Amino acid sequence: MKYPVEGLDYFRLCNEAKKVVESAASRRIKIVLLADFSSQQITVMLKALFFRNGVFAEILESEFDSIDHSIYSDDFCLKEFSPDLVLILECSQSLRGRYYGSNAGAAAFLAEKTARMQERWDKIKEKCPSATVLQSNWVLPYERPFGNFGSKVPNTLFGVSENLNRTLTGASVVRRDLFILDLESVASYIGKKAWFDERLWALYKYPCALEYFPHIAQAAVDIALALKGSFIKCVVVDLDNTLWGGIIGDDGLEGIHLGHGDEGEPFLLFQHYLLSLKRRGILLAVCSKNDPENARLPFKKHPEMVLREDDFAVFVANWEEKPGNIRLIQETLSIGLDSMLFLDDSAFERNFVRDRLPEVIVPELPEDPANYVKALSELNLFETASFSAADGTRTRQYQEEFLRKSVKTKFADHDDYLKSLDMKIALERFSRENLGRISQLIQRSNQFNLATRRYTEAQCESFMKDEAGYFPVSVSLKDKFGDYGLILCAVVSWNKLDAVIEEWVMSCRVLFRGAEQCAMNQIVEIARQKGLRRITGRFAPTDKNKMVKNFYRDFGFKLISEEPGGATLWEIEAVDYRPKQVFMEIKEIV
Repeated sequence: MKYPVEGLDYFRLCNEAKKVVESAASRRIKIVLLADFSSQQITVMLKALFFRNGVFAEILESEFDSIDHSIYSDDFCLKEFSPDLVLILECSQSLRGRYYGSNAGAAAFLAEKTARMQERWDKIKEKCPSATVLQSNWVLPYERPFGNFGSKVPNTLFGVSENLNRTLTGASVVRRDLFILDLESVASYIGKKAWFDERLWALYKYPCALEYFPHIAQAAVDIALALKGSFIKCVVVDLDNTLWGGIIGDDGLEGIHLGHGDEGEPFLLFQHYLLSLKRRGILLAVCSKNDPENARLPFKKHPEMVLREDDFAVFVANWEEKPGNIRLIQETLSIGLDSMLFLDDSAFERNFVRDRLPEVIVPELPEDPANYVKALSELNLFETASFSAADGTRTRQYQEEFLRKSVKTKFADHDDYLKSLDMKIALERFSRENLGRISQLIQRSNQFNLATRRYTEAQCESFMKDEAGYFPVSVSLKDKFGDYGLILCAVVSWNKLDAVIEEWVMSCRVLFRGAEQCAMNQIVEIARQKGLRRITGRFAPTDKNKMVKNFYRDFGFKLISEEPGGATLWEIEAVDYRPKQVFMEIKEIV
């Protein structure tokens, strides 16, 4: 994810789109764009915004207002294009025209429209099983014939629009391959008075004023990048004049601004915002130029503090340069610098970190702390494609890992250390209750990721159901310090002779514990029991997964081919595999 320092200026993006070069992008995405308005400008914006993030977008765009024809007819080549994402954009003006032109009542119109949406999604799933559908909702109309009384009257365009949005939300909960592009929220924040331009609709069938096309495209790009594994995993915050007003070392506990009323109120809001991010699974870390005892004092003794020390996975307070401390935090957490966000009130520190660590996302913060949350919300930096119950325990898991590392220093022999952990490992076929976490791990893992196939929940569910063709295994681990949760996923396909490892990802938190060795032992044993002769696997190199380049070699696999882009194919005869030693209690695969 790249912080959009260039902004969302329409004309600037038009110029950037002209300079998009496929060979200069590190990743690709294939998108089908279906709209009931003139969408050519959206295509331009998408190409430019994806390219800012190092992604080349190949876009197949339908003709004006031909959504159904493009989905159902073979003329459009939807199936042959094999998209990663099908983007369906529908605008309020088209809905208004169809509603006013319908002879049916509001209830019948709503039922027909709802059924049509479901049929479209089903047809897309049939033609493109691996594609994700991104469907826009409807910007609620500004016309209200009944005024404020309209909320009591369901048979209106406003009521139909509200009901369609609720129906779409409900459908996205049960359909794992469906995500919502929330145009209603985008337009509401901008303001309906500015958003709608009826002259542009009449002349060109544009759904909004020209300057807001980039906002539509950016919302789609944010979701698409989240689906492709671009997430902020950690927010690194300064303390003085960031989490509270004033300088704790100079002003003392009673002198800093924090609390209800006057100058302290904005910092309360900001802390509540950070706490909400922590609860949805984003790690928090402190990076402050401060005396360690002073830095911790407000967390221990200030009555208005919302955040506490144990809300932070890492707490670094010293007088060293911040880029070095941020790298220390990154190494402690074993995450990429490009998944870190740094927040500091000091323009000097922000620029210093940008210069030394250009991968770290460093947005500008407004001078007035009252606008911190507003500014960050406008940037939509925390888009996600999944959420699971395990997300809320992530900070605790990293704190437990710190205890493990502390204990490790007492052992001269690594095997003795592993034995002391009293580890218990569970291996099981993908289960419905774990699909969210499984997809999340597959999407977010960059370093220990052999093929970097970003499977969605819907795709993981299809593997789970296909017992004849796939063995998708998830692995959970716990020890005497706590529960790591689900830490490894492998998607293995079967054929008459071979087991093929399609994807293998693992959390870097459990490196050197033996989890991957245990999983490979069990997978090979299952293959033997099924009478399969060999196991094959593919390694596809990226900028981030160099650590697993020799994964298959270390297990005794032989290199059988190498592709021009550097991808390698490996195989081993099942009878030749020698199980690796592990120090954990194993629960058999179920």
